[in-house]
Amino acid sequence: MKETVIINEKDNVGITLAGAGEIPAGHKFALRDIPKGEYVVKYGEIIGRATTDIKKGEWVHTHNVKSHLDESVAYTYDFAAAEPVKTKATFKGFKRAWGRAGIRNEIYIIPTVGCVNNACMRLAKDAQKLVSGSIDGIFALTHQFGCSQLGADNENIKKLLCAIALNPNASFVLFVGLGCENNGMDAIKEYLAPFNRDNIEYFNCQDVEDEHAYGMAILEKFAAKAKEFKREDVDFSELCIGLKCGGSDGYSGLTANPLVGRITDRTVGAGGSAILTEVPEMFGAEQLLMNKCRSQEVFEKYKKMIEDFKAYYTTQGFPVYENPSPGNKKGGITTLEEKSLGCVEKAGSSKIVDVLDYGELVKEVGVSALNAPGNDLIAATALAASGCQIVLFTTGRGTPFSTFVPTMKISTNSRIAAHKNNWIDFDAYGMDEDGLFDLLVKTASGEYVCKSEDVREIAFYKTGVTL
Repeated sequence: MKETVIINEKDNVGITLAGAGEIPAGHKFALRDIPKGEYVVKYGEIIGRATTDIKKGEWVHTHNVKSHLDESVAYTYDFAAAEPVKTKATFKGFKRAWGRAGIRNEIYIIPTVGCVNNACMRLAKDAQKLVSGSIDGIFALTHQFGCSQLGADNENIKKLLCAIALNPNASFVLFVGLGCENNGMDAIKEYLAPFNRDNIEYFNCQDVEDEHAYGMAILEKFAAKAKEFKREDVDFSELCIGLKCGGSDGYSGLTANPLVGRITDRTVGAGGSAILTEVPEMFGAEQLLMNKCRSQEVFEKYKKMIEDFKAYYTTQGFPVYENPSPGNKKGGITTLEEKSLGCVEKAGSSKIVDVLDYGELVKEVGVSALNAPGNDLIAATALAASGCQIVLFTTGRGTPFSTFVPTMKISTNSRIAAHKNNWIDFDAYGMDEDGLFDLLVKTASGEYVCKSEDVREIAFYKTGVTL
């Protein structure tokens, strides 16, 4: 790449890639004099206002720029999205009689309530001896909720755990309850009944004499079947990728996010699906996404999601622009608008075909928007719970976490790729589209294991009272 980059001809700031004087690498500098009060423009869009006179060549950042977000903006609909190039692609996955193929052959142990986390972890530990044949792992997906939550929180923890159980990567699922929690087993069974799954079993620890022996007997039965499953050629129409960024920096909107956007377009062009979330990190770029909605109906659903999330902020007494994080700012991101404009690049140029509620399963081929916050683990869990078999996670600072599906770390710059080689799966600085797409296919086919796949974590989006 060049030493500096100007993204759009409308911009009045450029980005220094190697650093220059007091300006750190990945940060902005003025392309011309910017008077106090004038708009600062990047990506061809407004990212804030100058709070003081800025001279040509000077560093442009939080010391002289503030957000220009308007919390009461009126939204319109003016469709503008491209049709992806139609292609064919396949991967080797585990075909499911009840839905899309899995890219992993795993057994999940899901506690209905945090009280039985220890029992589930003990089961998972002792069940490792059962991992053989094509089984990729047996995991306890622990969490601290399931009791003392009220209203929407109680409903949402049930929806989330049931959606996790329906992920295509799970060959078998064991729900373990206590027996007296709000998130009771009967309600979970009722929720899952319409899906007619024969790969899920349930028990409450209070109902059996020896919960460990009881659970191990079920897991032994699961493993005996799962180890015989084989990978087969599967069309990309059965793949759904999750789109997430975290620890962003000044390179995010230049390298990793646009590169993932190209992968999104290729996936959709091959008949697959993608899900974009992080609603607060759409603020400032939401109109661009609204114009990509394929119909007025989808636009209205998207607009409601944005407005509801803004109201969630303001009713709690916080401005919607309470972002970016300290790490984002250190990396060169000044305002939420700037972060958002880079963030939404992951969606590519394809249409938005649907808007999903938290815990709702993906239904449409194409790009869907999902109602969830920006927090890395909460958002990644929500993506996987909506049916993504893999999450493409772009980062400029690095992170070792993984949700319960493979979470591929894609670095925005080569420095972090080299420094945290044990975390990063792909260096996007060179913008190698074919290389990243090939890695996606290899990961989906089990030929590549993401560096964080030894970790399986879930997190719940809690908004209300806990008793």
